[in-house]
Amino acid sequence: MRVLVSGASIAGPVLAYWLTRHGHEVTVVERSPVLRKTGGHAIDLFKPAMDISEKMGVLPRIEAMATGIDAMTMLREGARRPVTVEVAKIVSAASDRHVEIMRDDLGEIYHEATRDDVEYVFGDSIASIDADSGEVTFEVGAPRRFDLVVGADGLHSNVRRLVFGEVEKLFTGAYLAVLSVPRELVGPNRMVGHIGPGRMASVYRARHLDEARAVFFFRSARELDYHHRDVPRQKRLLLAALAGLHPQVDGWLEHLDGGGAFYFDSITQLRTDTWSRGRVALTGDAAYCPGPAIGGSTSLAVVGAYVLAGELSRGDSHTAAFARYEHEMRELVHASRKFALGTAKTLIPATASGVWALTRGAQLFNALPTWLVRPLARLNTKGVRMHDSMRVRDYERQGAGVPAP
Repeated sequence: MRVLVSGASIAGPVLAYWLTRHGHEVTVVERSPVLRKTGGHAIDLFKPAMDISEKMGVLPRIEAMATGIDAMTMLREGARRPVTVEVAKIVSAASDRHVEIMRDDLGEIYHEATRDDVEYVFGDSIASIDADSGEVTFEVGAPRRFDLVVGADGLHSNVRRLVFGEVEKLFTGAYLAVLSVPRELVGPNRMVGHIGPGRMASVYRARHLDEARAVFFFRSARELDYHHRDVPRQKRLLLAALAGLHPQVDGWLEHLDGGGAFYFDSITQLRTDTWSRGRVALTGDAAYCPGPAIGGSTSLAVVGAYVLAGELSRGDSHTAAFARYEHEMRELVHASRKFALGTAKTLIPATASGVWALTRGAQLFNALPTWLVRPLARLNTKGVRMHDSMRVRDYERQGAGVPAP
């Protein structure tokens, strides 16, 4: 089959890899003129996504590009002494197999694994899709027909807008921003931050980067009025939300006008459980984003792309494959949504007492002996171990054919 994939970030290249491996002809279209290097934040790959990456032969590169952050220090607003936590303990509690990597680095690794076998078209975007025939028009290129079209183009998916219109969303009550800042602001392999009621800021430096990243979270009782491409407005909102948390944070925010990469978005969940229509399907954040930075959305995107490719290659119609894909992913998506909502409340407490409880809990957690952390965490498969407990079908073992269009 000829398959068009929109989006060259994470889910798009992973889907392209597995579709190509199963014998399909894949084109990936990306609005950006080059592979995106947006100054993205560090993301987590948990065991299921690590296993899939290993099958792709890219795991050594992923592990080599790990951030290497080994300690996190957080100062509560109004407190005198910070709390320091060993990152290795947090990791061992969350997953038996895990890596933290910069999002841009991961996208580049997946792209390089596919670029020799996949047609990549940069600097273009889909203008219209006929979901019944597969006819596609582009903003720049000539019209083409594909057997299938897949939207892997993120939370603000163009494909989803064109084919599905408005879908149900849930604003979690929080916002996330990421800013590139000078590397001298923090020591190597460390994260330093400040937390107060309804807001948190931290800065960290991955071992191989020439710059550091400042990450900001803040709560809001309502959705803020801005366009997702209006960067000046986003920076003003961020300044208003974080002002006065700590003089060090004010210093980080001074770099907003320094020309570094910047990201700002609401932490919003997509709540629809239907990810296909006609010859069009959605995957990754375009389909079921549980909330950026809090729900394991990157691992879910890798898993979803792998499952979609596997189901499309089992030898029957795309309609049946799409139905199985939705069935396979639904429980995983629902678990990720629930986990993300809990994380949003825990990570960004709304009250001073909640902030105290969070930092005190981190302090007590860090005091636990390392040998005890993982056995205790394994008792909670719906909490911190939720991602590792995901079960994904092994499509290589079951064999995969190439279905008719």
